[in-house]
Amino acid sequence: MQGSISAKTVLRPKTLGDALKMLRDEGALTPMAGCTDLYVALNFGTLKDSRFVNLWGLEALRTIERRDGRLWIGALATHTELIRSTLVRRHTPMLSSAAGEIGGVQIQNRGTIGGNVANASPAGDTLPVLAALDAVVVLRSAQRRRSVPLTEFYTGYRRTVRAHDELIEGFEIPPIRGRQWFRKVGTRAAVAISKVVMAGVVGPEPRVAVGSVAPTVLRLRRTEAAIARGASIVDVQQALTLEIAPIDDLRSTAEYRRRVAANLLARALSERSS
Repeated sequence: MQGSISAKTVLRPKTLGDALKMLRDEGALTPMAGCTDLYVALNFGTLKDSRFVNLWGLEALRTIERRDGRLWIGALATHTELIRSTLVRRHTPMLSSAAGEIGGVQIQNRGTIGGNVANASPAGDTLPVLAALDAVVVLRSAQRRRSVPLTEFYTGYRRTVRAHDELIEGFEIPPIRGRQWFRKVGTRAAVAISKVVMAGVVGPEPRVAVGSVAPTVLRLRRTEAAIARGASIVDVQQALTLEIAPIDDLRSTAEYRRRVAANLLARALSERSS
């Protein structure tokens, strides 16, 4: 049953400071911006939240720039902006690749990286990329600003450490050495929820992160250690299968996800030596 908007309240701050004060003073508010997930829930009648703060007009949250040697990406940077940004393509090309496989052009124009992260779906396409990049989530409230590694941001399925009075301000990404890679397997390359989504870095400090195989995105530390010590591809695949915990659902089976994840990693490592 389609939801009704008649009982919904939307506050419209003019500045970031206004938004933070609203979150502090106005009781329970749900942040909204591109609304690509929120409108789906509204259309299906599953949207439980009734009071929102609309962040879409806050240009202070759209910045993409270099800060103190790190790449800074504001929470409201859209997927289209990630695709087009010279800085993103130069320093984190796999993030541009992931953004290019999120939905269609309309979704890319409206969807934001902050929304993708805050939505906390284990199938979010940018999440393994950010995990593999050692990205830090910067949270802001009226009282403080704090930084949380993306690998510590999620506490369970669709649960995060963000407090009710905080917003995701943006993401800090340190310099990355090595070849970056991104792979997504779904019914289609885009406009489809991932069955398995994986990202990594092949270099002096190997990195592997994967989504859709556990309640949250996973950084595969044991798999990375196997790659670093020069283990065979078979042994690396074995390490991966011990670290992930896929389930059967409407989109795929656990066994399929295990095999696909292992094959994606093997392909990425083979490209290194080819």
